[in-house]
Amino acid sequence: MAKAKKEEQNSKPRVRIGIMNTLFILAGADFILLLAPQYGLLNSMFFIGDLITWSALLSGIVLLLLGFRGVYRKK
Repeated sequence: MAKAKKEEQNSKPRVRIGIMNTLFILAGADFILLLAPQYGLLNSMFFIGDLITWSALLSGIVLLLLGFRGVYRKK
């Protein structure tokens, strides 16, 4: 009779996803999709000033960068 092989430990560490960083990614993507100048969903329905749209676009990009910077953590 052959012996059963022992289960080997997984060599890769588990990856955890940060909740706060995920929320930053979602908020940044929403800002970009809703308020992007000339292409945003709210911009196509309503007139929104350039100052608001460009600042929302920049803040959306910053939120995306902050979110992607530390979204994955090793356990």
